[in-house]
Amino acid sequence: MIYIGLPQWSHPKWGRLGISTLEDYARHFNCVEGNTTLYALPKAEIVERWRAQTTDAFRFCFKFPATITHQAALRQCEDLKAEFFTRLAPLTGRIGQYWLQLPAGFGPADLPALWSFLDNLPGEFTYGVEVRHPAFFAKGDAEQALNRGLHQRAVNRVVLDSRPVHSAIPTSQDIIDAQRKKPKVPVHALVTAANPMVRFIGSDDMARNEEFFKVWLGKLASWEQTTTPYLFLHTPDIGLVPELVHLLWPEMQQAFSNLGQPPAIPHQNSLL
Repeated sequence: MIYIGLPQWSHPKWGRLGISTLEDYARHFNCVEGNTTLYALPKAEIVERWRAQTTDAFRFCFKFPATITHQAALRQCEDLKAEFFTRLAPLTGRIGQYWLQLPAGFGPADLPALWSFLDNLPGEFTYGVEVRHPAFFAKGDAEQALNRGLHQRAVNRVVLDSRPVHSAIPTSQDIIDAQRKKPKVPVHALVTAANPMVRFIGSDDMARNEEFFKVWLGKLASWEQTTTPYLFLHTPDIGLVPELVHLLWPEMQQAFSNLGQPPAIPHQNSLL
């Protein structure tokens, strides 16, 4: 099985596609990348609403707050960590994985802090780590130590594929902003645990997106034989992401043995 979702569950442009709430979204996709928790914790009543709008088949993949990953750098943040888990407790059975999106400044010297943090997390959840420091992509001692430590702890190394957006011609403000904000790091497609996560950052050039995505058809299909992967599809203008899904879905349907409940992809003319 493979989980496929988007970086958020609503967008003003999706209303005409019949997707305006989490409940609508969950009828089309079986997981979501929870970016909102990076910036602030949701109110308790909102978490309860999220639970009411989904089923036990749905999976949330929430980021740890930036107060933990960026400001505290994983150190002396027990209170913040406890608040995070407590707030999201109503969704415990629907967590795909919690994941750390670490800043580019978090490098090899910080690995002891990462291991200490991971070793003290609740054991009932699955976890992922996304790194951005160049040393973790150099195939040297630092990257080997990272991969070995994640494998020993059964923690997923989150894979970011930003090639499409960084190869795009910057003809729109959305592309310019995405090229400025999205890390430009090599794609190291490897599995360190049972739920590899791939974040595919497309551009506004759908033909190029399809070209870049072809490698993932084989890679994810292979991983699906022994793991349960997660795939999240992005576009600089997130309002265009249904078009990307529509483009890639037939190929994914052929490549992956079982997509669970497949998204009801809108026809191209409904995007006009």
